[in-house]
Amino acid sequence: MKKRLLTVISLTMLVAGIVNAELNNPGGIGGVNSLRGASELEDTRPADDFKKYPRDQVLEADFVYQPPLIPHNIRGYEVSLNANKCLACHSWKNAPEMGATKVSVTHYVNRQDAVLADVSPRRYFCLQCHVPQASANPLIENDFERVDSLK
Repeated sequence: MKKRLLTVISLTMLVAGIVNAELNNPGGIGGVNSLRGASELEDTRPADDFKKYPRDQVLEADFVYQPPLIPHNIRGYEVSLNANKCLACHSWKNAPEMGATKVSVTHYVNRQDAVLADVSPRRYFCLQCHVPQASANPLIENDFERVDSLK
């Protein structure tokens, strides 16, 4: 009898919890409200249009030590453990011939400050820091101002 009563109480609490979850989370969206707005977790929204990458416009740095932006489209570029398309143009060997900016000397130094013959493994994946400059509106409004020395 006591065991049956505990089972009934447990089921009642479970149902109450489900009802409460539905009241506090209508539609089961998980309470997700992102920059894209509230959406069902299972829904897939249409992809945004491709961003335009203006080649003739070079954006200046906004803060000290900002990694330079990529002034061209990189669609189809492979940057993986086995290949790095960026280095085809930007390595010290190829940059003069390709008319590209050379990779910074800081990218050839490892954690022990030893200078390497090739790009350091910790600097090999360029797209972790460098992103294409695109004509895109900011996702949220902000009042960020450049450092005076960069104006």
